[in-house]
Amino acid sequence: MSSREQAQDAWVVIPAAGAGRRLGSAIPKQYLSVAGKALLAHTLAVFDRIERVRGIVVVISAQDEYWPQLGWQGHKPVYTVTGGKERCHSVDNALRSLRQSARDDDWVLVHDAARPCLTRQDVDNMFTVLDGHAVGGLLAAPVTDTLKQADAQGECVATIERADKWRALTPQMFRYAVLQDALRQAIEQGALVTDDAEAVERAGHRVRLVPGRADNIKVTSQEDLLLAECFLHARAASATDERLT
Repeated sequence: MSSREQAQDAWVVIPAAGAGRRLGSAIPKQYLSVAGKALLAHTLAVFDRIERVRGIVVVISAQDEYWPQLGWQGHKPVYTVTGGKERCHSVDNALRSLRQSARDDDWVLVHDAARPCLTRQDVDNMFTVLDGHAVGGLLAAPVTDTLKQADAQGECVATIERADKWRALTPQMFRYAVLQDALRQAIEQGALVTDDAEAVERAGHRVRLVPGRADNIKVTSQEDLLLAECFLHARAASATDERLT
């Protein structure tokens, strides 16, 4: 097998060890039902249909009693590992679990469990845009709202230029060795990075922004839950209309 063929393999990491307390739910938000399925099930379904994905690692809490109840059955191998103190530790645990399976230049796609509106088209576009890239990149959406900077009292002190500003989305897709080394370096330095791209940037790499759909929202509130429901129902209705025409 040539090195180029080897580089086509991809692995998915889904951090799902959080409790989702900000949502005020009795169960972790990744298991809340939206459009007939758990948030996490919607996420798994997208990657389960992508040919080059070799396997999926779901990072769960040591106290997670809901994962077995999800009853997920798909085509791709799905593994679970225990999460760490922070998100970066959880992703690092997942990468360690792949050490014997993933090659250094394989792709790793890290996606939030609470982003159920990801489309197959956006993932396919990431592979197209990043093909041959030595590092990787992330889905992102240009900021369209006017940005304001506030002081400690909540008063506006400046209007910020938005022309070069983007909202970071997921998946964030990097070469296995690049991401593993960057996360370990950040953890050793005590930097609790908020996303994987930040760790890679801190390690001195240039990260590519791949335009993604703005409706790839992260569910953090009840309003987000309603929005996700609307988006998913609309897509299901559109797919039904296409099949009928």
